[in-house]
Amino acid sequence: MFLLVNRKSQIVNSRVPSFADELNQRLATLREQGLYRELRRVDSAPGPRLQTGGKTLLNFSSNDYLGLANHSALKMAAVNAIEKFGAGAGASRLICGSLAPFHELEESLAAFKQTEAALTFATGYAAALGTLTALAGKDDVIILDKLVHACIVDAAKLSGAKLRVFDHNDLNDLEAKLQWADAFSKAESGKRKAEIFVVTESIFSMDGDAAPLREIVALKEKYGARLMVDEAHATGILGRHGRGLADALGVSGQIEIQMGTLGKALGASGGYICGRRALIDFLVNRARSFIFSTAPVPAAAAAAAAGIQLSQSPEGESRRGQLKQRVNELLANFQFPISNLTGAIVPLILGGESKALAAATQLREQAIFVPAIRFPTVARGAARLRITLTASHSAADVATLARALASIRSPQSTIRN
Repeated sequence: MFLLVNRKSQIVNSRVPSFADELNQRLATLREQGLYRELRRVDSAPGPRLQTGGKTLLNFSSNDYLGLANHSALKMAAVNAIEKFGAGAGASRLICGSLAPFHELEESLAAFKQTEAALTFATGYAAALGTLTALAGKDDVIILDKLVHACIVDAAKLSGAKLRVFDHNDLNDLEAKLQWADAFSKAESGKRKAEIFVVTESIFSMDGDAAPLREIVALKEKYGARLMVDEAHATGILGRHGRGLADALGVSGQIEIQMGTLGKALGASGGYICGRRALIDFLVNRARSFIFSTAPVPAAAAAAAAGIQLSQSPEGESRRGQLKQRVNELLANFQFPISNLTGAIVPLILGGESKALAAATQLREQAIFVPAIRFPTVARGAARLRITLTASHSAADVATLARALASIRSPQSTIRN
């Protein structure tokens, strides 16, 4: 009887696809849709050129805008931190103590951003996730720009708050959502008044355009909302000493929650939140992605602090000038409209996924690496080449890119502006 039952079980199970077979079917669907992704091994340090597959390619895919990721000052700071504090942090900062490099970094960040305090996370994703889920709950409202980064979308959903999305940079639609939220927050007496959070990026990661922060600040103050701004692609590039777009527009003091990353223009890794001391103390107590994560390696904190110092130095100013010059050269050589491109991201919208993949392949054949950005990173039908410039590129590099782009550009392709 045992053998019979066992055989029947084997027969039934044989009709069910294995886990690997099921996943392979899903992967095949992604390939058919032009949405399959794979890791590309790189055998060189970050910079304007990368070595992959035995070839050297001109690299226009990096967010290392100031070219600091391979800078000697950051590498030396990391090495010194390893020598003194070791390779790892050992545990969460609340478990085994908080190493000095993290405190030095956060003091530097707060001074840099001109806020009372700062808190760092392992990644920008963790910073968004920990912050929004700590601050907002089911009785609150979060209003997002339609094009905010996926980490903010995920954080808003996980918070359980009422979620509303306004059309990208559309102030009229934002005000309509704020009017709804304001009415909702007053609807039920006897309960804590709902908090309303507006969340946007300052420079958008896939389109390269800027948020109208002054107008958004005015609206959030009109309706008593809190504002969270992700300065990931503006920090190090815009504002005095690279403090960001909010600083450039003179509204940083009116933004309750300033978010950003340390792994782009600042050349290291990690994410941060800057704001009032009460905000930071609250996040230390309630941000789960901070509380329950092993601290980042101390070398990363030391390198980021060196990046902040460099950003505020004469060399940092020089590198920002070089970056701006490279961007202007590309726009001029390729005759791009520049009405709302503020940072170092130039998106070439091609439409279909297959078109973007084909264009990226053609560029690689000319020894140029520019990634094809596809759904779900961008909307369907809005696949693109996402070109990023850095201060480490030369004028000759940009001219080479412009010639290559001219050879593949179709009449249907557009620049987001």
